[in-house]
Amino acid sequence: MTKEHIVTDIDQLETLYGEAMPRAITKELRHLNSEYRAFVEAAPFMAVATVGSEGLDCSPRGDRGSVVRVVDEKTIQFADRRGNNRLDTLRNIVQDNRIGLLFLVPGVSETMRLNGRATISTAPDLLASFSVEGKTPKSVVEVTIDQAYFQCSKALFRSGIWDLENQLVEPNVPTAGEMLQATIDNHFDPDEYDKTSQKRNLAELW
Repeated sequence: MTKEHIVTDIDQLETLYGEAMPRAITKELRHLNSEYRAFVEAAPFMAVATVGSEGLDCSPRGDRGSVVRVVDEKTIQFADRRGNNRLDTLRNIVQDNRIGLLFLVPGVSETMRLNGRATISTAPDLLASFSVEGKTPKSVVEVTIDQAYFQCSKALFRSGIWDLENQLVEPNVPTAGEMLQATIDNHFDPDEYDKTSQKRNLAELW
């Protein structure tokens, strides 16, 4: 990669790509209208992007039914369910409350993007309202929406992510156990880890 081919300023970038399509601008709202709300409430999965002093983070989130609760046209909430306690997302929110969310609905090729500002709450009544199977999350993240817009279907069409034939093919990727073994110095049994992982994950889901 030569220096002369590196894009270094906004004018150069905009000259390269040209103006945005008008609909790409007008579809951006500062709130959830009824259509955007319906999309968000149908999504059981989202990616959460944050930034803090230690860098960037993009983490997956999933939940039964809708991954978030829509409080009103400017506010959504989601539970921080059990995880690995790295707390990358939450650490970043404490330091810098900017947040970006990308929602996916199985079988739908459009995605929904929300950008806003997040706060972390441990209010007992709020935690209790997110309880599943008698287990409450340690915190709930509330997001005030600054931008809301859907992304067209090109990326998911290109990837073929929802195509049945792609889901039936055995993926040629290492297992979780194999990836852990590559990062651990002491003795570790990847086969045993993979054998018990599904049972362990289900037991620790909430």
